[in-house]
Amino acid sequence: MKKITTATLKKMKKEGRKIVALTAYDYATAQIANEAGVHVLLVGDSLGMVVLGYENTLPVTMEEIIHHTKAVARGNDSALLVSDMPFMSFQINDQETVRNAGRLVKEAHAEAVKLEGGKEVSSRVKAIIDAGIPVLGHIGLTPQDVLLMGGYKVQGRKAPEAERLVEDALAMEGAGAFAIVLECIPAELAQAITDKLSIPTIGIGAGPRCDGQILVTHDMLGLFSRFTPKFVKRYADIGATMREAIGRYKEDVEKGTFPSDEYSY
Repeated sequence: MKKITTATLKKMKKEGRKIVALTAYDYATAQIANEAGVHVLLVGDSLGMVVLGYENTLPVTMEEIIHHTKAVARGNDSALLVSDMPFMSFQINDQETVRNAGRLVKEAHAEAVKLEGGKEVSSRVKAIIDAGIPVLGHIGLTPQDVLLMGGYKVQGRKAPEAERLVEDALAMEGAGAFAIVLECIPAELAQAITDKLSIPTIGIGAGPRCDGQILVTHDMLGLFSRFTPKFVKRYADIGATMREAIGRYKEDVEKGTFPSDEYSY
């Protein structure tokens, strides 16, 4: 597969081709996703929950995102590599935001950054882009606002909320974002936003009419069992396979049947 860029994604929207995105947090996953032809790899702050065991995404640090982005970059040849800006890496001011976005590109080898929010972060988006770094927007359910939202809830069900989300999407486009993630919003609203924008929309819990879709890899492979959102389709239960394999290994070791002569020097 040819190297995917932000221009590729915009062309895909114009041509009506769906964008396939997944999260990745390590070298091996990046390699496999490349082989499968995934267009966008996101080193999401979801790593805090599915890899590091935090209760939510808020504790994730810049150093943790940089560490995991470096690993993914080493395994990625073709997908567009996007790195999440963690909580408090962009909320302070434009200068601090640009510095942190620059670290993700310069140190971690990200090719774009993602940050959550709408109109209120449009100046941040513009500042990052003015520094030469592409930005993926993210509106709807924004996990870094979980304390304000009072939990992980569908956004935009009521007319005022829906109008605000349309305004947020237009603000992201106006600020120069190359695409925008729509998370946990009604399918009809996602379609309306998708139709209004010239940039691609990538849905997660936003119905089938976005320009692309993204899932957390650990969710769709059954590797994270604390909870499973309604929008997640499990394509495999690798967690069950791992438990079974580890159980057989334990049994072989305890019985003394591993290692046999076949596995010995």
